[in-house]
Amino acid sequence: MTSRQRVLMALNHEEPDRVPLFVGTSGVTTLLGPAYEQLKAHLGISGRPPAWISPLFGYSLLDEDVLQILGSDGRPVLPGPVPSAVARQLAPDRIIDAWGVTWIKAPESLYFEPRIAPLADATIDDLDRYPWPDLAAESRFTGLAEQARKIQEAGYASVYVGGITLFDLACMLRGTENLLADILTDKEFFAALINKILDRILAHIEMVSRHCGRYVDIFVTACDLGCQNSPLISPACYREMLKPAHTRMFAAIKQGTGAKNFFHSCGSIYPLLGDLVEAGVDILNPVQVSAADMADTARLKREFGRHLTFCGGIDTHHVLPHGTTDDVRAEVRRRIRDLAPGGGYIASAVHCIQPDVSPENVLAMCEAVREFGKYPIAVA
Repeated sequence: MTSRQRVLMALNHEEPDRVPLFVGTSGVTTLLGPAYEQLKAHLGISGRPPAWISPLFGYSLLDEDVLQILGSDGRPVLPGPVPSAVARQLAPDRIIDAWGVTWIKAPESLYFEPRIAPLADATIDDLDRYPWPDLAAESRFTGLAEQARKIQEAGYASVYVGGITLFDLACMLRGTENLLADILTDKEFFAALINKILDRILAHIEMVSRHCGRYVDIFVTACDLGCQNSPLISPACYREMLKPAHTRMFAAIKQGTGAKNFFHSCGSIYPLLGDLVEAGVDILNPVQVSAADMADTARLKREFGRHLTFCGGIDTHHVLPHGTTDDVRAEVRRRIRDLAPGGGYIASAVHCIQPDVSPENVLAMCEAVREFGKYPIAVA
């Protein structure tokens, strides 16, 4: 069975030969730059310059031979950069991105963080004058069909990673506090901003559909809707202010590509899961088990497993950085036992693996997926 066949069976809630594994398949399933350098050193690999899925976040693009060693069943499909009249590097530690957001890298940080929101004081009229980037620029999609087709022909699941986010981007443009206040005090502005972003995302999706839609198995989107102990916004606010836009976005992806919708949201989002299913989410990532109401993966499977494929669940908060290799193996076995029966599970770490995770634990995670993920799953 090829990796692609394995992933597609899991996505169809069927049991393949073993549980699929995603590592290095997208920004949220890869290793942070220093963690990847540690892993390469452990494997005796040297002399290769770093490559990135996202340089701002420090998400590493893993080398093919490393992906094969780890046993990853998917490969990322990456469009070209977004052309922009405003993007520029101001200093080694300060960058303005294509959306006009200023990112700063603190001396103690491993990655850039959004610090200056260009629409913090904007009005609705300002939105019409803003220099929005062209996500659908033809230059971004040159060679994309060949890239995705070769991944499938090599036997791997093709995972489109285009940086698509709606709520997170609105937070960066407006400022999180301002945007959360808008939900309650200026719904007209909130809706206008979301629709401006959504229009550009839909144009992007149309271009992906036109250029390589038939070669895309999974389409990655992200909106971090959870805090550690609760959703960032109430279910009622989500239904009124965001769910309609998500529904349009997910429908466009399915109609244009036929791909499964991979939705990344950190934090405690259990109260939103029913709405996300209704909006069109197929794959939920990262299943942050350290957040409130997310640790009981058996309950998540029981309540939502008919509709969702879970991707993630292997704890990066406690077990991977602080546990022994035996602890990692036990964690992997638990999540597979809870989430894998009947298909509908892709094993992965909860978000990008940080430098405090040893190479031994990274390898133990991948090896344990192969060992404990063989179907039929042992549930005892």
